[in-house]
Amino acid sequence: MFSNIKVPARYVISALCAAVFLFFTGCSENHDPAADSGGDEVINLDYSAHKLEEKLHWITNNSEALIASPEAKKGGTFYQYILSFPLTFRTVGPDSNTSTRSYFLDNQLALLDMHGDTENPLPAIATHWAYSRDGRTMYFKINPDARWSDGRPVTADDFIFTLEFMRSKHIQAPWYNDYYTQEIEKVTKYGNLLISVSATKKIPDLWVTVNINPTPRHFYVKMKSDFVREYNWKIEPNTGPYILKDFDKGKYLLFERKKDWWAKDLRYYKNRFNVDYFRLTIIREQNVALEYFKKGELDTYNAARSVVWYDKGQGEIFDRGYVNRLWFYNGARRSTAGLFLNLDKPVFKDKNLRFAFSHSINWDKTNKEINRGEAVRLNTYFSGYGAYSNSRLRAREFSIPKVEKYMKASGWKRGTDGIWTKNGSRFAVTISYGADHLTPQFVMLREEAKKAGVELNLEQLDPGSSYKKTMEKKHEVASLAWSTGFRPQPWEHFHSVNAHKSQTNNINNLDDPEIDKLIERYRESTDEKERIRLSVRIQQKIHDSGCWVPFGTFPFIRYFHWRWIKFPDVPGYKNSTEIFDDPQTAGYFWIDETVKKETLEAMKSGRTFKPEIRVITKYK
Repeated sequence: MFSNIKVPARYVISALCAAVFLFFTGCSENHDPAADSGGDEVINLDYSAHKLEEKLHWITNNSEALIASPEAKKGGTFYQYILSFPLTFRTVGPDSNTSTRSYFLDNQLALLDMHGDTENPLPAIATHWAYSRDGRTMYFKINPDARWSDGRPVTADDFIFTLEFMRSKHIQAPWYNDYYTQEIEKVTKYGNLLISVSATKKIPDLWVTVNINPTPRHFYVKMKSDFVREYNWKIEPNTGPYILKDFDKGKYLLFERKKDWWAKDLRYYKNRFNVDYFRLTIIREQNVALEYFKKGELDTYNAARSVVWYDKGQGEIFDRGYVNRLWFYNGARRSTAGLFLNLDKPVFKDKNLRFAFSHSINWDKTNKEINRGEAVRLNTYFSGYGAYSNSRLRAREFSIPKVEKYMKASGWKRGTDGIWTKNGSRFAVTISYGADHLTPQFVMLREEAKKAGVELNLEQLDPGSSYKKTMEKKHEVASLAWSTGFRPQPWEHFHSVNAHKSQTNNINNLDDPEIDKLIERYRESTDEKERIRLSVRIQQKIHDSGCWVPFGTFPFIRYFHWRWIKFPDVPGYKNSTEIFDDPQTAGYFWIDETVKKETLEAMKSGRTFKPEIRVITKYK
């Protein structure tokens, strides 16, 4: 069972996750000059940049392995689909955290990028970086060639404005307001191309915190109370390889590759971002999208689900070798797919009923019969984070006796139809979800839950409506998944400051003083061992609250793709969760127009090719 809201991670601080990286060795031997400034949040000093540069131990990273292919060809239009049109083009504020957000956010480069295998930092907007001796500040040299999509240079002022922008109440983004106040202390300018970013404390993963994006001050000239409306459909200048070129609300989005992109020849961006256009057509049902794909109107189709891979990958286009298959195992952290209970709803105020609900969900049966046993069930909210994950936890299994135990403990009895009742109320719960392909799983879960005396009402909405209802906390139970970061981030999802209000990620409305204290200690801790202990305890508390029923995850990516779509021998890294669906993080493939012409002619003449299935197990 999987999410209907897909939010791919990007290597910047985001409301879902801050993409983060391991320390790269090296640190300065002199103190932070900004420390003498009086501690202002944003500092513009008149230090001579070259004098500061001479004092710091500058490092970069140009030695990581590459997978981008020198055989890649530029050009062509890549046809893909999305389930719904975005509710906004903003990447912060109300309604911004939808599945299409990555197409905008992933085209805003941060100071540093990351390597998908080693998770070491890579040059991006910054060419070099240095560490202060106190472990709270990093210095960055801005690439003098860095440009916004409107041609203006990226300067230190754009990073200074990021702090002002993210702290502004006008953007109506509580997570960003908090992060850029509680975690980022100041941004210091030493010249147009030299800055430092300081964290509020010394922490193990310093550059996780300070690796910020620039924000175009020249674009946001109307930072007023009507910001959300003013900028809802405006296209923000960006620094990445693609920019939104055209759109028709409710129909399509068209992203165009910048032919003169300032970073196109840099080591880690060369031979990437090859297609000229990404055209995203709005197709509201995945089964309908599959038919578009079979007609050649889409270039790829996500076939991770077992029913798609085994049952839908049949027919002439497959047998004749016009469409190929790709199966790529990854080692990425796992998103939190599952059922999110709204604890503000009367039915879930009783913890016994939460536990009973969890034990009424027969995930194992749906996995066996629908997913052919290929999915792996999640057991803890933060899965795949190494020592930070609580490996002792186990998801609550389907158990009618345990349902009966919890229901009877709270004074409920089985009604004449077998559903639990108390004081005239039935144990009936509505599950909201936003993708048609989830219906078979939920129908099966509904029938299994009925055996345990729990009535599940299914509410299928379009993805945008489902997301909006969940973020406004109007759901009883929501089916979705959050994307991942480098470290667990429990504050946004489980701290009570984010409960009982719309547009925050605590969609459970969990409000627990003990969890709050643990989360606050976790955020404040500068000791990695303590942070690990706290992370494990927080996950235990989340499990004990019964606010989330974990589903499963596939440890691989699978696609159908027309044979003209080409990619390197290894099309992704260990942490790759996308191969084709994202222009930035998955930008290693290309379109071979010669092969496309050959294939289309072959389909007319009846010529065939040998079917190809590539299974890549490097990270299995």
